[in-house]
Amino acid sequence: MLDSPFRLRLPPVFSVLRVCRNNACASSALPESSFSAWSRGDLEEGIRLAEAAVRTEPDCAGNCEALARAWYAALLVRVRRLSSAALVLAEVDELSARSGADGGTAVVSLLGAADLAFARGDTSAAVDLAARGADRARRAGLHGFLPDAHTVLALSALRQGDMSVSAQFADQLRDYALLGRTAHGPSQCAWAAAQLLEVRGGPASAAQLIAGIATDDRLLLELLASQPTAAAWLVRATRKLGDEVLARRVVARAGALAVRNPGLCSVGAAAGHAAGLLDGDPDGVLAAAAAHQDPWAAASAAEDAGKFLAARPAERQRAVEAFESAADGYAGAGAPRDARRVASRLRALGVRRGRHPQYAGRSGPDAGTLTNTEAAVAELVSQGFTNSQVGERLFISGHTVAFHLKKIFRKMDVASRVELTRAWSRVPGASPEGARAS
Repeated sequence: MLDSPFRLRLPPVFSVLRVCRNNACASSALPESSFSAWSRGDLEEGIRLAEAAVRTEPDCAGNCEALARAWYAALLVRVRRLSSAALVLAEVDELSARSGADGGTAVVSLLGAADLAFARGDTSAAVDLAARGADRARRAGLHGFLPDAHTVLALSALRQGDMSVSAQFADQLRDYALLGRTAHGPSQCAWAAAQLLEVRGGPASAAQLIAGIATDDRLLLELLASQPTAAAWLVRATRKLGDEVLARRVVARAGALAVRNPGLCSVGAAAGHAAGLLDGDPDGVLAAAAAHQDPWAAASAAEDAGKFLAARPAERQRAVEAFESAADGYAGAGAPRDARRVASRLRALGVRRGRHPQYAGRSGPDAGTLTNTEAAVAELVSQGFTNSQVGERLFISGHTVAFHLKKIFRKMDVASRVELTRAWSRVPGASPEGARAS
């Protein structure tokens, strides 16, 4: 199980902010009060206190003003007030440039921008910013920021269909959570790892992480407060594991958080989405799709509604409309893997969309001529998956996988899956040889 009982710890930004406190900066206490309110589920109060901190005239010459704004922006991103968050992050950059940002402030700024880009659906920018933030954190010795950066990198890779990066981060994020290597956000690391492990080995491979989150009140609250897509995902995951009790527990906690914070649309939409999933209510899920402030979450809700409607022959047209909305939403949210899954659902209804969104690919001397889909196939085959298992993960048939595999063999000048695995291990960025399907 995860580190339990959960111990409330401050995010790494506060370790940087405390430099100001050591200089007797009175305003630095307000963000910590904001964090306390947020952590007990008073999200609106947490945001109010964070805003008050940035309105307080700083009484020191350090970077506390920029850091207080960074914390405020982080909360705005979590509740998907993205335009406001962008404005506050722009102020952080301006203050940092004016005062000469130290290492910690620069890392906070980069990772805040990465979170914002991910929430907006710009996964390519999120990857670039998170990678730069992680590199800056390593060079400054600020290793407490690495779990945050790696979570963004892992979830972006999953949405982009970059299987090699997904495999690389799955075990690392799981260890962050299980071994206490992240002080402030174990549930988010565990949730990211669970998604990656589910793709790699099915729901059972992520069962420990899923149950660890859903059964611990503090972990679950932390996750639901920070990730508007988590409630619905947990409901799906617990049901796949056959645990209806846990699914209902997640819905109840999400609903209670929404009632406690009625002014936060993203929290209400997440609760409505989860409840609609539990009840099998397509109209409730469609209402959540319309209310979601997160573009990926809105697409996910549209897809869930489409699945319910597709099971009703009389609702075929509504199902098609829901799936079309989901496919467009995923494409706009930088999630080609999810868009391709919905395209496969549309094909089952006799509807074919045009060109499929492309997976993220890998380049290198041995893979330069592969298409992105071929690279995704090569990655999964090199991990030991069968053609059928590869097809399940890429939302194509086993026959299509075999067709791609023939072209991969020819382009990479290999004659077998064993030779492909060896060759693929030499491709820059690919998973190391020895990673296998469980």
